[in-house]
Amino acid sequence: MELATLLFLGNLGGTEIFVVLFVILLFFGAKKLPELARGLGKGIKEFKDATKDVKENIEKAANGED
Repeated sequence: MELATLLFLGNLGGTEIFVVLFVILLFFGAKKLPELARGLGKGIKEFKDATKDVKENIEKAANGED
């Protein structure tokens, strides 16, 4: 199975996405959304940096470098 099918995102259209975003806007409010997006962005950046460091460490270990 595809990842999108497993996450139930395979059949979402433009209207459904708009409704979900509208509900999120109502739930959190317009003032809180930029803070949430900023935090999400920082989390994604930290995750990418961590995976890059792990990959570099694995490559160094495989090449026998210290």
